[in-house]
Amino acid sequence: MSWFRAIAAAAVLNALSFSPSISGENLDAIQSAGVIKIGTEGTYAPFTYHDTEGKLVGFDVEIGHAVAEKLGVKAEFVEGKWDGLIAGLDVKRYDAVINQVGITDARKQKYNFSDPYIVSKAVLIVRANNDDINGFDDLSGKKSAQSLTSNFGKIAEDAGAELIGTDGFDQSIQLVLTRRADATINDSLSYLDFKKQKPDAPVKVVAEKADADHSGILVRKGDPELVEALNSALAEIKSDGTYQAISEKYFGQDVSN
Repeated sequence: MSWFRAIAAAAVLNALSFSPSISGENLDAIQSAGVIKIGTEGTYAPFTYHDTEGKLVGFDVEIGHAVAEKLGVKAEFVEGKWDGLIAGLDVKRYDAVINQVGITDARKQKYNFSDPYIVSKAVLIVRANNDDINGFDDLSGKKSAQSLTSNFGKIAEDAGAELIGTDGFDQSIQLVLTRRADATINDSLSYLDFKKQKPDAPVKVVAEKADADHSGILVRKGDPELVEALNSALAEIKSDGTYQAISEKYFGQDVSN
């Protein structure tokens, strides 16, 4: 083989090795094995975490099991840190990632997503007896407890609020409860989880942003059959009440829209 032909052949093999999966390949492999391997953190309550007995539980974990059942296979979870979780798909550590992965244009360039299975919004939270703040425009001149680098902090700042820096949702809520802050703008799912755990906490949501963040099941490019199967499974668990039961268990209401 000539030098040129050898180089050309190597280039073809290299290209093939990095090409997307052959259509149907991933779904066929999952069904053949009887298992869908799912990447998740295991440290992100209430979505994926370990209970007091060390068992992996959470909203995303139960969604994974329910989807797997509809596919006619079992779910096997592979835990990993967030920083390398999505990249684990590239080296085929697992078949999918279910870990509150937001559907973004940047991610869609490299991966495929199922239909959204959960939605979160920015909500404005105040003390239950606060009648002065009824919308984002009322934050002007008020103190808002926020992670300073978050999008929520930017919303509060744009509304004219004085920001009180915090480490996250729990601290922000505590500052509101103890009157060291008038409000916090935070994630609707975190709020629902908090109220599920502490239903008597004297806080309320007075407004929410129309724009929502959607999360989906993340898979490798090149296998529309797998995406279609996942979408069918999600539709089934929503229609037969399984999704509603899981959602009520963790958030007290439907969080699909």
